[in-house]
Amino acid sequence: MLALIGTVPDPDCGLVAGEAAPDPAGIRVGGARFPVTRGTPALIAACLAAGRVLGSPPPAVVLGGDIGLGGGSRLVYRHLVETLPRAAFSVLTFHYLQPDVDWHNRILLTLEGLPRRPQLIADAGYMYAAKMSGEAERYDLFTPDAGELAFLADEEAPHPFYTRGFILHEEQKVPELIARAFRHKNAARCLLVKGRVDFVACEGRILETVADPCVAALEPIGGTGDTLTGIVSALVHAGWPVADACGIAARANREAGRLADPSPRSGVEALIARIPEALRRVLDSAAPVRHIRD
Repeated sequence: MLALIGTVPDPDCGLVAGEAAPDPAGIRVGGARFPVTRGTPALIAACLAAGRVLGSPPPAVVLGGDIGLGGGSRLVYRHLVETLPRAAFSVLTFHYLQPDVDWHNRILLTLEGLPRRPQLIADAGYMYAAKMSGEAERYDLFTPDAGELAFLADEEAPHPFYTRGFILHEEQKVPELIARAFRHKNAARCLLVKGRVDFVACEGRILETVADPCVAALEPIGGTGDTLTGIVSALVHAGWPVADACGIAARANREAGRLADPSPRSGVEALIARIPEALRRVLDSAAPVRHIRD
C-alpha cells in the first residue's frame, strides 16, 4: 500500500489519517475535506487521478495542520513512529513537513525494524530533513526543483538558508548540481529534478531529460511540481522501476498541462483533471527506452 505524508496550512486541522478519496471540493481524507490548490492536497489529488488509470487502490494519507511552526509536523512524526510497525506500506512518500532531524531519524529507525523496508520517496521539507541527517542515500527517490537541488549539492550547508551563494540554482547548472549531490552522498538513489527541463538521474548518471511538451502558461501556476511527485508515487506503487516511473511521470505531467490548455489564471486543479487522459497517452506510446530494475 502507498502512504502520502505531509501537512496543510491550517492550524486547526490537527492530525488527519485515513484513505484518500476525491471530493467535489477537492479531496477527502477520513471525514475531513481539503481544497486542491497546491501543496500536499495537490500531490494527493494527482496520485488519485493516476491511480485510477493504473488500477491502484486509494492511498493512505497522514496530514497535520502546520503553518510553519512545526506543531502539526510533530503530530505527523509521532503518529508515524507509533503506527508504522503495524502498517504494511510498500511505498512511503514524504512531502511538506517541517524538517526535524531527530524525528526523521526516529522514523528511519522504526523502518529498520520492519520485515520489509518500503520504498522511500521524499520531496520538499522532508527531503531537507533527509539530507540534513546524512541519510539521503537510504532513499529511493528525491524530487527537487533546481533551488532545492542547490541545497542538496552544497555539502557544507546545514540548512537551505545557508546554501552558499556560489552554488547557483540556474537551470543550466542542473547537470553540475546533480553530479555534486551524488558525489557528496546527498542524493537519493534516483533524482527527478523538476523544471523547464526535467532530469532523471540514478546512481550518479543522468539517464534522461524531458522537455516536451513545453507549456509556458504553466510557469506561474503553483502546484505543478506537487502533481509530478503525486504521479511518480502512483507509478512506483504500481510496480514501475523508479527510473522509468520518473520519465513517464514527467511526460504525463507535461501532457496534462498541454491538454488543460491553461491561462496564467488557471489553477492546478485544471491540470489534475487531465492527468488520467495524459497518463493513458504516455503509457500507450512507445515503451520506455530504459528498464532499470529495482
